[in-house]
Amino acid sequence: MMSLAQQQNEALAGHLLDQYAGRIARSRRPYILGLSGLQGSGKSTLARVMKAQAKARGWATEVLSLDDFYYARSEREALARDVHPLLRSRGVPGTHEIELLLSVLAAVPQASDRLAVTHPRFDKGRDTRLPPSRWPRITKRPALVIVEGWALGIRPQPLAALARPINALERDEDPDGAWRRWVNKQLRGYQPLWRKFDALIVLQAPNWDIVRRWRGEQEEELVARHAPLAMDAASMGRFLMHFERLSRHALATLPALADTVVEYDDDRHVTGLTHG
Repeated sequence: MMSLAQQQNEALAGHLLDQYAGRIARSRRPYILGLSGLQGSGKSTLARVMKAQAKARGWATEVLSLDDFYYARSEREALARDVHPLLRSRGVPGTHEIELLLSVLAAVPQASDRLAVTHPRFDKGRDTRLPPSRWPRITKRPALVIVEGWALGIRPQPLAALARPINALERDEDPDGAWRRWVNKQLRGYQPLWRKFDALIVLQAPNWDIVRRWRGEQEEELVARHAPLAMDAASMGRFLMHFERLSRHALATLPALADTVVEYDDDRHVTGLTHG
């Protein structure tokens, strides 16, 4: 028997696919649907449910996660050495290989057994990519590609907004603002990816404090399972500070840029659904 959360995801996935069914059916190329949500919002789970339902409707479907395109640990170590020590941690703009994701999206219309398209898979337990021999292969042209990730669609902040630190991490480890200015500048290179989306769905959390709680609950589950590199509360708090600035920016600005906004309450129950 499905839990209430599973039932909600099944119903939500069906509604979203119904909303875009006509556009997917009419598209002469793979329809690219962006699914944006902050940490702990359930976007990865929803994307999997949408993929299963889309396949049941006869649409070959692929899900690409922005998280899988993080640079390998060795490349982030180089960024930490050459640009700023805070870039050792994955997550912020500038720590993804956006050019590779764009090349995958460009290749999928020609995907076949003869021209298989591979894409990376990131192992968060080891904090680096799996070897290319273990990357997934796309061997059929999909009708639908769901790209899911945190803050998809976000635009750079005005420079004036970067002047004051937003938390202790920025105050103590980025006192001159060099890291946050560099990260903000990297967002310009993400805009070509956002423009590839035929539509953008945003999973809207109530506020940043709830996002922190959701992400902390996920980590507590990993700690309970003794997962590799699971973080304690203090480490998780510091990790989330890397995301706070752009997460708050996303909460304030993404709904106006989205084609569909799914609003959640504190316990991830859907309270509203708005189509632009």
